[in-house]
This record gives sequence, structure tokens and C-alpha cells, in this order.
Amino acid sequence: MISKGTGKLLDAAVRIADLDAQDSGDVGFTARALVLCTMPHSKPKGNEFVRVNGNYTLTMLAPSKTGLPYGTIPRLLLAWISTEIIRTKSKTLTLGSSLSEFLREIGLARQGGERGDITRLREQMRRLFSCYISCDYHDKNRDATDGFKIVKKSETWWHPQNSEQAGLWQSTLTVSDEFYDEVMAAPVPLDLRALKALKRSPMQLDLYMWLTFRNSYLKAETAITWDQLRMQFGAEYSVARQFKAAFKEALQKVLVVYPAAQIRTVDAGILIAPSATHVSKKRKTLSIV
Repeated sequence: MISKGTGKLLDAAVRIADLDAQDSGDVGFTARALVLCTMPHSKPKGNEFVRVNGNYTLTMLAPSKTGLPYGTIPRLLLAWISTEIIRTKSKTLTLGSSLSEFLREIGLARQGGERGDITRLREQMRRLFSCYISCDYHDKNRDATDGFKIVKKSETWWHPQNSEQAGLWQSTLTVSDEFYDEVMAAPVPLDLRALKALKRSPMQLDLYMWLTFRNSYLKAETAITWDQLRMQFGAEYSVARQFKAAFKEALQKVLVVYPAAQIRTVDAGILIAPSATHVSKKRKTLSIV
């Protein structure tokens, strides 16, 4: 028997294999700075979050009243925002003519209530738009630091009981100059069908985005230890074996929709070999509907 979740992954894999993302209009993008290191998977206890990838360190700071972003929704939001930046070449983005349209575009349902997607989206937008991100790179020859907020200004109108009416007023956001420049300088191409198929797991989303980014420049087989992977992807896991189990499970799911990725687990960690990126390099009109 195939579980419902696995069935959806297989359906997405078939669609992706049948039609390239460029031809289907499902090319999306995300920001490199938040692929090299990733956001929290679960709700953090404090208002500072740090992840490390070699010489690169990502630090996120949040107002104590708001808290840090976490889970799948901020990742999907970042992909939507980055894709819109590339598509429109604009710093001011319109969220959609209605909340329903916006939710469809990032692959969420239009459910209200305490645990509904509308309520969760609103909370995570506040968290993501309020936090400050610092990117630091240090080695023996160079020290570099860059800091930014993702959004400089936002105005969103909500009516969770009637999602179709949420667009009576246009909801907009203006991204910061720094985030706009980061996306425009080095966008990471993604297949939005893969994001929607993996949307229930932040680990799966992180692995998918990192794998296709890594394969854009990988020249030789590379070994990465479990400790290095835990610092990059699973700093919240205090027990190493729990992280290894979660990573392996997520990797199995990612490889269903991205089978071209040549990666295997070994006792010491993983071995990743040069593979095709998940989105071909030809460019066509973008759509995320």
C-alpha cells in the first residue's frame, strides 16, 4: 500500500518528468543566502537563531513580541516573493486579487481557524517580515558581513472568514533594497511543483533547494559529514541519531521528485556527485499559478 503523502509525491514526480518546468510555466526562484543556511524548522524558544555552513553563518534576530519565522510557510513565502521579484523586476509586489489566489499560488488551502492555513500564513508573515538577517563569511583571507530585512514595508488586508473578500483592498509589500539585490544577483531556480509536493516538511524543502543549488556548481564528488549537515540543516536536533534519521527520511522524499540528484548516505555522512540541476537553463515566461 502507498500512503497518501507518497502518492502525491509520485504524482508530482510523473508531472515533472513529463514536462520540463520551463515548458509548464512552473519555474520559481529563492534567495541564495537562505539556501546556504536555513530558517528554523520548529518554533524557536528565543529570538536569536544561528546556523553555520563552513565559513558562512546565518543569524536571524526577531522582536521579542513577534518571534522568529519557522516551518514550511516562510520558505514558501520566500519562494513566492523571490519569483515575483524576478518576474516583475519590481521591489513592490501585489499579493493577489484575493487571499484565495495568493494561497493557491504558494500551494496552501484557504482554511481559517486556529490551525488553518490563513491564520498560520498571517502569523508567519509577521514573523518573517519583522526579523533581521545577518550573513557573515569569514576565512583566513577575508571577512564579509551583510545584513538586511526581507521586507521594508507591507500592508495586508485580512478577512479569514471570507477569503474571497480579502482582495477588496490590494495587499502589497515592498522588499528591502538589500534583499532585492540578493535575489537579482544570484537567484536559485526551482520547480514550483516540487515545492508544493514537499510543502509539508521544512527539512524536505531545505534539502530540495540546497541540492539543486549545489548541483549548479558542483564539479567533483564531495563528502559532507553528519556534524556539518546538522549545523546547516538541523541545529535544533540535540541528538545526532535523531537528526540522521530525519535527514535520511527527508532525502528519500526529495529524491522522488528530483531523481537526477546523485547523493547517497554513508556511515560518515553523505557523498554528493555532480548532477543536473532540477530546472533547465533555457528561460521562458514565468508563472507560479
